[in-house]
Amino acid sequence: MDKKRNHWNINNSYSKLPKKLYSKQPPEKSLNPEKIYFNSNLASELGLNKFSENEILDYFSGNKIPNGSIPISQAYAGHQFGRFTMLGDGRAVLIAEHICPHNERNDIQLKGSGKTPFSRGGDGKATLSSVLREYIMSEAMHYLGIPTSRSLAIIKTGEKVFREREYDGGILTRVLSSHIRFGTFEFVRNYCSKKELEIFFSYVLERHYSDLKSTKNQALNFFDIVMKNHIKLVVDWMRVGFIHGVMNTDNMSISAETIDYGPCAFMNVFNNDTVFSSIDRFGRYSFGNQPKILHSNLVILANTLIPLVSNNEDESIELLKDRIDKFSNYYNEKWYNMMFNKIGIINPKYEDRILVDSLLELMSLYKADYTNTFASLSMDSEYEDNIFKQDDFKKWRLDWKKRIKISNNYEENFNLMKLHNPVQIPRNYLVEIALKNSINGDYEKFNELLKITSKPYDYLEKTKLQKTPVGFDDSYKTFCGT
Repeated sequence: MDKKRNHWNINNSYSKLPKKLYSKQPPEKSLNPEKIYFNSNLASELGLNKFSENEILDYFSGNKIPNGSIPISQAYAGHQFGRFTMLGDGRAVLIAEHICPHNERNDIQLKGSGKTPFSRGGDGKATLSSVLREYIMSEAMHYLGIPTSRSLAIIKTGEKVFREREYDGGILTRVLSSHIRFGTFEFVRNYCSKKELEIFFSYVLERHYSDLKSTKNQALNFFDIVMKNHIKLVVDWMRVGFIHGVMNTDNMSISAETIDYGPCAFMNVFNNDTVFSSIDRFGRYSFGNQPKILHSNLVILANTLIPLVSNNEDESIELLKDRIDKFSNYYNEKWYNMMFNKIGIINPKYEDRILVDSLLELMSLYKADYTNTFASLSMDSEYEDNIFKQDDFKKWRLDWKKRIKISNNYEENFNLMKLHNPVQIPRNYLVEIALKNSINGDYEKFNELLKITSKPYDYLEKTKLQKTPVGFDDSYKTFCGT
């Protein structure tokens, strides 16, 4: 009856894998849960839109498990700031693998639901502020058209969480095609047998890349498509000025979806060295360094696949190295094509790269706002920014207009730009205002920000570009929220 009434369609597949890969773990109960937000649009997509208010509280506070589900916390490892570490779901429990109406499988995970065997001395809780933040960011990324985890519900637990001071506790219901990470492969490679690695790989292939099952060298082709999908993902990050902030291998999903939004932020003033994460003191995960970190993480993933590519280790290494060596060319091609879209160049030529490079040099020199510069160009207007007053930028703009004029269809050029240049992003200062007000019980700014970021490409006649207060980002820091 529970399954029929509430549209849960449970299929426990991960718990059929070798037991080293998970721990059966119910979430801790919330004594006084309060619903803060329920994503009804996402719930409809999932076929989970028939819950009563009490059922929402019960399921997404951890107080009730869907009938037939086996809640688990997953084991994984990871390279964190370049160092290998044993990890796992330290504050999250997978409460359901749910089959959606369109037959897609999704993990339904409670984040901040209490201690697990992988908590490593932590309390397994999350602050309400960090939960609200991930909701804003993940949903904004979704509407920007970037593969990402989704946020289904926010529950205020009614208990206090202690960090450097006392905070309200919160639980986020996170939805993802799976929580299998690069770090999961690292765990299996280092702590499991080759047979268990083969079982795990077959599972991942079936779940995410079933088209590869009929190919000759499944592991090699798997690596190739994972690499290409992640290049597309990071190029998308670069397109909108997104800085993940903690690109450890445990935060890289094998399905190439953005996950783990702890210290993320959006860049305002264009600078490849931009860092907001308080723990990234040396700029390892800066905006411009994200492609390099992706390459490093892919090398680590490749090492886990060596036993699967060939029985001859040297041959495996050589085959994987050949694929990795193609990273730079493939990334550069995808990145330049993305930038050509941002400046409206149709049928680009190699020499058009000069236009892209020179624009970014000028934007860096004049500390131009990344989003607003491209949005203004998309509207063929001038933004009140220093760069638009500079002679060298005016010359660049004339050269650019001559180039796009070749297509003989300005409207097509500008429409292309508007599809790839958001006019609205979750600006850091707006996020902080929304969070500050929300933790004091006022959710007006939170709801307003969700509304703004749900239509990032709406170029209206009276579109007003957001402007970050002068100096705000100079001292702005983000935190993991654990």
